[in-house]
Amino acid sequence: MPLSTIAAQWTRIGCVGFGGPPAHISLLRRLCVTERRWLSDTEFEDGIAATNLLPGPASTQLAIFCAWRLRGTVGGLLGGTCFILPGLALILALAALFLGSPPTWVQGAAAGAGSAVAAVAVHAAAGLVPGSWRRATTGATGHSPLFGARNRWLAYLVAGLAAGAAAGPYLVLVLVGCGLLEVAARRPPRPGAPRPGTPGSRAPAGRPAVSVLPLLAAPAAGIAGAGGLGGLAWVALKVGLLSYGGGFVIIPLMQADAVSRYHWMSDGQFLNAVALGQVTPGPVVQTVAVVGYAAAGLGGGLLAAFVAFVPSFVLVLFGAQRFDRLRAEPRVQTFLTGAGPAVIGAIGGSAVPLAGGLAHRWQVAVLIGAAIWLLLLRRNVVPALLLAGALGTAAAVIGLPVTA
Repeated sequence: MPLSTIAAQWTRIGCVGFGGPPAHISLLRRLCVTERRWLSDTEFEDGIAATNLLPGPASTQLAIFCAWRLRGTVGGLLGGTCFILPGLALILALAALFLGSPPTWVQGAAAGAGSAVAAVAVHAAAGLVPGSWRRATTGATGHSPLFGARNRWLAYLVAGLAAGAAAGPYLVLVLVGCGLLEVAARRPPRPGAPRPGTPGSRAPAGRPAVSVLPLLAAPAAGIAGAGGLGGLAWVALKVGLLSYGGGFVIIPLMQADAVSRYHWMSDGQFLNAVALGQVTPGPVVQTVAVVGYAAAGLGGGLLAAFVAFVPSFVLVLFGAQRFDRLRAEPRVQTFLTGAGPAVIGAIGGSAVPLAGGLAHRWQVAVLIGAAIWLLLLRRNVVPALLLAGALGTAAAVIGLPVTA
C-alpha cells in the first residue's frame, strides 16, 4: 500500500467527514471494506469494538487503526494525521474569526449556533441510551450480588447526570467510580468469602482503567499551576484521555477549566467553540483547539490539539496487536458497562451549564427550536446548528443583542 494512497484517502475523509463518528465509520467502511477490500468485515468490526473500549475519540482511533493495518506504524501515523488536519485547520481558522473582532453579523451567527448546543448534547446522550441499556441488561439479571442490573444502570445514569451538571473537572471521579462499582457488583463471591460491601471484603484485583486515577489527584495538587501553556497542556491531556463514549463527555470538564478556572473564555465563547466542533469535519474533541486558541493564539490551538490527540496514537499504535485480548477481558467489558450509563448521563447533564451560558431571551427561543428539531423531529445536528446560526445572524441584523 503506497503511503501516498493513505495520505490522499485519509485526507479526503478528513475533509468530508461531517456528522461525527457515524459518518466517519461509514466513510472508512466504504473505503476499506466495500470499495477497496483492504480489510475484511470481521477486521473492521473488531477495530470498531476495540477502539470503543479505549479512552479518546473512537472514530479517530479507528482511522489510525485502519491505516495501521495497511502500513504499520508509519501508515497509522500518516493516516491519523491526514484524517485530523483538515478539520483542525478549518476550526482554527473559524476560531480566529469568531474569537477576534468579528463584525456584528458574525457575532450573531456565533450566538445563534451556540444557543443550540445544549440541545445537541441531549440529542447525543439520547442516541447512546438504547445500546447501553441492552449491554447492561443482557445476561445480567439475577446474577449480581447487588441490586438488579436495570436499577444499577439507572443509578449510574442519574449519577452521571448530576456530575455533568455540577461536578465540572471532577466528573471523571463519578465515571470511574460507576465502572468500579459495576465490576464489584458482577464479580461472583468466592465460596466462604464476604460479599462486596461487607466487612472484610476486598476490592477486585486488576481494576480496569485504574491508570487514569493518578489524573484525579492532579487538580488538587496544583500540577497545572495558574494557567499558561502548562495549564493548557493539562486541560488538553485530560480531554484526550477522558473522552469515553464520545467527545461530548469532556464538555463539562473543558467548560469548568476554560471558563471558570483559567478564564480563557466567556460562557458565550465556549458555546461558540462547541458549535464549531460540531459543524466542522472531524471529532468533537477538536473543540479543545478553540480553547487553546483563546488561551494562547494559534500556537495554543496547535499545542492543545497535539496533546489531546497524542494518547489516541499511542493507544492504537502500541496496543493494536493486543486488541483481541482487550476485547476478551471480562473486567474491561464490565467496567464499561457501569461507566457507560454514567457517561450518557454526563453528556445529558452538560446541557445544564451549556444552557446556563445563554445571555439573551432570543437564544432561549432558538434552543427550544433546536430541541424540537433534534429530539422530536429527529433531524440531523449540522443543519440544526447552521439554521441556528442563520437565526442568530438575523437577530443581529434586526438589532437584537448578540454579545454577552
